[in-house]
Amino acid sequence: MRWPSWSSTGSDGKKDKAGWTDSLNLTDWSHYTDPRNIIPVVLLTSTCLLSARLYRSYLRRIPQAISIRPGFWRRRSLFGKVTSVGDGDNFRIFHTPGGLLAGWGWLPGRKVPTKRELLKDNTVHIRLAGIDAPELAHFGRPSQPHSQEALDWLTSYVLHRRVRAYVYKKDQYDRAVATVYIRKWLLRRDVGLQMLRKGLATVYEAKTGAEFGHLEDKYRRAERWAKAKRKGMWAGKKRDYESPGQYKARVKAIEEAQNK
Repeated sequence: MRWPSWSSTGSDGKKDKAGWTDSLNLTDWSHYTDPRNIIPVVLLTSTCLLSARLYRSYLRRIPQAISIRPGFWRRRSLFGKVTSVGDGDNFRIFHTPGGLLAGWGWLPGRKVPTKRELLKDNTVHIRLAGIDAPELAHFGRPSQPHSQEALDWLTSYVLHRRVRAYVYKKDQYDRAVATVYIRKWLLRRDVGLQMLRKGLATVYEAKTGAEFGHLEDKYRRAERWAKAKRKGMWAGKKRDYESPGQYKARVKAIEEAQNK
């Protein structure tokens, strides 16, 4: 008898003919190479990896715009419920990946919060791409004509509704600039385009950084149509008209002059 058990030397001091390496060679490895055992293991591993990838790509909830990964911009969209409207061209959504199919709205633990404290730091701030609505009064600045009308219309159109936002980039205010669509009577409507047609917004006028998502021509046609029909902000006299871009430039110049 060998001692210890892993020694190749017997109790009589003579070396055994068969060592522990020989025992390994005698092991029957066919059990580990049997397709009946390999296939289930491969399938289970693949399913786990695929499920993890699916969750990260499509079912992981994004709490804020700053949480959106670089590879997400311009390639993916966010589906969620509008929880608040802050201005005529921006609002917040609670991201509900997978929508109803993922249990949002009907499964326990899959409810969109309604309390402000639960929504804090849990909503994506959306800035409508390609449009500019009249400015509300804030930071001591006066409001523009039709600013409240634009806010009221947008609120009635999207608040507490489910929307899909095709996100392009993050702006300087940590908002996701996006083209947003909503279902109305089974038809998909572009929210920004509807505001242009109502005469409650203009095409975004910035010289650099403007984002249209390949919809600029369509947006400009809608603005020209609203202008010709004298909709919303186009209803007044031309000499009284001031676009949101012109308003912001004028107010900024006044503030800079006052600070000198």
